[in-house]
Amino acid sequence: MGGTSGSGARFLSACVLSLCAPARLSYVTSQNSTPETEQGTNTRAESERAHVWRTVVHNDPVNLMTYVEWVFSTYFGFDPDTARRLMLQVHQNGRAVVSHGQREQMEADAQAMHTYGLWATIEPDLGD
Repeated sequence: MGGTSGSGARFLSACVLSLCAPARLSYVTSQNSTPETEQGTNTRAESERAHVWRTVVHNDPVNLMTYVEWVFSTYFGFDPDTARRLMLQVHQNGRAVVSHGQREQMEADAQAMHTYGLWATIEPDLGD
């Protein structure tokens, strides 16, 4: 137990870096990478949707609306109007979808919202 292996330290460093500065990547697939089912009925849109998740920020009685707006602008890079619109959705509807993408990125986004003190979850994006 006295030391940390080299690969373990590299893994820990990569985890810490991914939480501190997660990359904002878009979900992109190649036209040639469309999976086919045996019947050939699976469309490209259906296969992409199966892999798309979303991050949802929920209302809480603690954080000020201006703070939530600032977090959205700071972390996601939203312009002031978009950050305000999403903040108002959280305040008035109890929740707002703030990002879409691959599950790993949505988990990183939700974790980042937690570090800012906001309540966030991820869920599959069912297209509703």
